[in-house]
Amino acid sequence: MKKHHFALILASLASTAFAQNPTRSVVVVTLDGLRWQEMFGGADEAYFKRDGKGGIDPASKKYAGDTPEARRALLMPFMWKVIAKEGQIFGDPSQQSRSHVTNGLWFSYPGYNEMLSGAADPRVDSNNKVPNPNVTVLEWLNRRPGFEGKVSAFGSWDVLPFILNTDRSRLPVGTGFVPAPDPKTAREREINQLAADLPPYWGYGTFDAPIVYAALEELESRKPRVLYIMLGEGDEWAHESRYDLYLDATRRADRFIERIWATLQSLPEYRDRTTLLVTTDHGRGATVKDWSDHGKDVPAAEDTWMAALGPAVPSLGVRKNLTVTTSQLAATIAAVVGEDFQAAMPKTAAGLPLR
Repeated sequence: MKKHHFALILASLASTAFAQNPTRSVVVVTLDGLRWQEMFGGADEAYFKRDGKGGIDPASKKYAGDTPEARRALLMPFMWKVIAKEGQIFGDPSQQSRSHVTNGLWFSYPGYNEMLSGAADPRVDSNNKVPNPNVTVLEWLNRRPGFEGKVSAFGSWDVLPFILNTDRSRLPVGTGFVPAPDPKTAREREINQLAADLPPYWGYGTFDAPIVYAALEELESRKPRVLYIMLGEGDEWAHESRYDLYLDATRRADRFIERIWATLQSLPEYRDRTTLLVTTDHGRGATVKDWSDHGKDVPAAEDTWMAALGPAVPSLGVRKNLTVTTSQLAATIAAVVGEDFQAAMPKTAAGLPLR
């Protein structure tokens, strides 16, 4: 039997398993541009800032540790103390595993298109505000019975509405300096006021915190079945070569993910009925000279990572001897809630081999 035929059979069996035992809801969180090096190895002392005498910046020492396992647990405790034990993590090179994008461009819009539409598209070749020609899994699910009006997305990057083609999809997206797109509760109005009052440091939108607060309020007040949260601070600090703030943003993102999971477990609509998927849109350079950058001229930026947690995800921990691609996330998002995106969009990749 040819290898690709065997892979298709495995993918079909996995889809069948999800369809028989799906979760009710799915939450997807992305950490823009978080390298696999920090994900699996924690902070790297070689990147810490030095004082005039060559000493390490004290602010960086809080992430220092004797082993990669110790450092990564300091940087992302929820990822390594909960998800790694109760769920699955993909892409650890030390376990002969790899996760990577397939678009060949290795920057944001192509990465988000690939992960949400299930395939790379040469037409998506910039970060310009161009409506996505592809139907994302979020748009597709929003048209499915039982999901209509139950799909929401949040992210401060003001390209997100174009990635999701909101003119066509009609998906509600909290973005820019308006994290709550249709504020109805007092808390949502306060969150929008906070976002407007914060310094417009990057110009296009607020910091991650108001975005997360708006997403949490969405969970509690509107109970969506599909929720996407795009976190972006880490990538911005990396582009400014601020390794210390990149690490802080990563630690904060891990805390946000923990808070999201705790909220899900506190609500009967979601408790033990929700799958959490976490990943990144691209990697970064692999050296002190190019770690702050990514794109087609930075080959190391092709490599990424993925994580999953929830009742649809057997506790297999860090996966070994396995290669997965960003394009597999779209079908996985649908599969864990009992839907078959690949059958509707045959050009998309099969879901992740979670079983």
